[in-house]
Formats: sequence, C-alpha cells, structure tokens
Amino acid sequence: MISAGEFRNGVTMEYEGAPYVILEFQHVKPGKGAAFVRTKIKNLKTGAVLEKTFRPTEKMPRAHIERQDMQYLYNDGDLFHFMNSETFDQIAINAAEVGDSLKFVKENEVVKILSYDGQVFGIEPPLFVELVITETEPGFAGNTAQGATKPAILETGAQIQVPLFINQDELVKIDTRTGEYLGRANS
Repeated sequence: MISAGEFRNGVTMEYEGAPYVILEFQHVKPGKGAAFVRTKIKNLKTGAVLEKTFRPTEKMPRAHIERQDMQYLYNDGDLFHFMNSETFDQIAINAAEVGDSLKFVKENEVVKILSYDGQVFGIEPPLFVELVITETEPGFAGNTAQGATKPAILETGAQIQVPLFINQDELVKIDTRTGEYLGRANS
C-alpha cells in the first residue's frame, strides 16, 4: 500500500480497479482546511489522463507492472509476434494493443512488454533507434540557419522530419518517445 503523502512521479498504483501511473503531483496545504495532494494520473490500459485530489492519508494498493524484454519477430496482419530470448516462449499481441508503439522498431529488435495481472497492455520500444531513410527529397546544403526540415520515410514505414541536408539511404538516430530526428548515426 502507498499513501497519497508518498506519491512521486512515475509511481504506479491501483485506483478503481485499474493500474495508474502518477504523471504529476503537488502537495497543497491551504491556509484554511486540510492539506491534500493534487495529482495527474494516467490509466496504463486505456491511456486516459485524470486529474484527482487525494487526502494525504488515503492509501492505494501498489500496481506491480511487469516489464519483460522480448524480441519483436514479425507482424502477420492482425498479430505482432514476440519471443522471450531466454526461454524462447512466443506470444502474439493484437494490433489494437500494439498501436503506434512499434512504428520505429525493426524486426528482431528487443522491446519491453508491459503486463499487469498477466494481461499485456503496452510495449516500450528502445529509447533511441538507428534507421535508414528509404525515401526523401534530394539533400542540399544551404540556408539552414532557421532549422528548415523536410519529410522523410524510414525503413519501418514511419515518417519524420529531417534537416534539408539529409539524403536518401542515410542512417539516422531517432528518439522513439517524440519521433524526433537526433542526428546522423555513427556507422
């Protein structure tokens, strides 16, 4: 159990039968009345974000989220297949549950599978990936002082914005949380 007075960013808890993660919290002690904790919490299954207030003495059960490293094998339309590299157990996850989380992930890369009470609810890709640009307009050097960008298609099919000097078939580094171009990859 965790009391609202112990809330911190990133703590997971069970609230109304569902797992939540605390995105923001603020201990408020008004001049008059009892203190309270104002929070912004995110439902880990649905992705919905709620703003809730709790009394500092309220207790919630901790939500134990299991994170397991698995290798992404392939996609056969409706199902995405993953394998545990140690036990070689394979699981298939529905495309609806995967969502956009694999748009920067190539086959055979390792991702974290998130589950709660044995039910998979999410996938965490690696924070940074290196991918080849398969399609973009020809690059040119020039007036890039304003940070001008152009669209580029990656080998996974995802589209990002890259600087004007980047060419097709170049290896670039991407932040999977934001989809931002970070720079050329060292190859």
